Amino acid sequence: MLRRLVLALSLVALSACNEATNPSDLKNQSFTLAPGQSRTTAGAAIRILFDGVSGDSRCPADVVCIQGGDAIVRILARSPGATERSYDLHTGNLQPVTHDGATITLVQLVPYPFSSGTIAPSEYRVTLLVSE
Repeated sequence: MLRRLVLALSLVALSACNEATNPSDLKNQSFTLAPGQSRTTAGAAIRILFDGVSGDSRCPADVVCIQGGDAIVRILARSPGATERSYDLHTGNLQPVTHDGATITLVQLVPYPFSSGTIAPSEYRVTLLVSE
């Protein structure tokens, strides 16, 4: 009896894990991309590509600044049968964009800058949220 219960709970946990990490089912979920990577949402059928960071003036984590600064994240979005469109998302103003009925929100950009070094373009990772 206990063995069956453990097996059932394990199967439920495994199926939930697979469902949450399936890259084709990203509607109303956040996901992280490296520069040049893309994902396609299942619900909205929108392909989103992280094109890169076009500017990063965020205040370094080890410095005291009067203003927080801003980083500009460039994404490209394409819907089936539609042309590709680019959007700039800002860390200083987390204003979402709307593409073909779906809302795309910047959740996080890492790594955070430090005064002792620069961030190589390939090191950036962006976390986005797509919702309808």
